Amino acid sequence: MSPLVDNLLSGALAIAAYAVLGMVLLIVGFYAIDLATPGKLSAVIKIERNPNATLLATSGLAAVGLIVAASIWSSGGALHEGLLATAVFGLVGIAMQTVAMLVFDLVAGISVRELIKESELQPGARLLAVTHLAIGLITAVAVI
Repeated sequence: MSPLVDNLLSGALAIAAYAVLGMVLLIVGFYAIDLATPGKLSAVIKIERNPNATLLATSGLAAVGLIVAASIWSSGGALHEGLLATAVFGLVGIAMQTVAMLVFDLVAGISVRELIKESELQPGARLLAVTHLAIGLITAVAVI
């Protein structure tokens, strides 16, 4: 095979591997968010159509996406080393994001449990959503 074909195949393999790992980390991140919020998050969103739960879940997943992207960016090295670094940095980042989210929710005095009970979008959900994104960005930059 030519060097070009070798480079294209190895690059495509790397993209696929990182994409699969990224999806797995997003799923782990979703379940971490689910554990940090009251009720079964997928049911609260899908069945109850709760806008507060939806906003908090989407902002949390966007934050996880930032962390995973930063983990991939900073991983470097050979493919297997990069995947391992991404997995470790991604999991640590998800854990830190979840802990920071719970701590900030407590410090801000906004009860996620109460927000999830509301059927209309609440100002507190907007504040927490932006905070989750900010914490995700801070965590992502720490990974880099």
